[in-house]
Amino acid sequence: MSAMDIHEIMNYLPHRFPFLLVDRVETVEPGKRIVAIKNVSINEPFFPGHFPNRPVMPGVLILEAMAQVAAILSFKTAGTKPDANSVYYFVGIDNARFKKPVEPGDQLRLEVEITRTIKGIWKFAAKAFVGEQLVAEADIMCTVRNVA
Repeated sequence: MSAMDIHEIMNYLPHRFPFLLVDRVETVEPGKRIVAIKNVSINEPFFPGHFPNRPVMPGVLILEAMAQVAAILSFKTAGTKPDANSVYYFVGIDNARFKKPVEPGDQLRLEVEITRTIKGIWKFAAKAFVGEQLVAEADIMCTVRNVA
């Protein structure tokens, strides 16, 4: 198990501002699970439009944060890093549930576990917490594909 700072995270994800949604990895157990943090700030570019009178982090971006954390786990498990010719795609999202709004000032703790890998498709059980409160969960499927 090891922690990762933002510099190491950026070696495993091609995303950059404003779409990099992982600030820190607390623990990663290749082949098993990962726990990461997303600090939610009022300065996020989506808050002025979602919603001006009551800022709420869009659920699809919580799912995206889960997928980014899953990507780090996939690459750490495979012992590889993405390159300019590969893209990590969503293949499916099942059982997505949003339990509580995520607001500016919250810190998302993203917990992702590998549940299965078959023919290059990775399936994960993903949960997002604020403190001890479960705010979102989903079963997500992702894959890496060459684009060149």
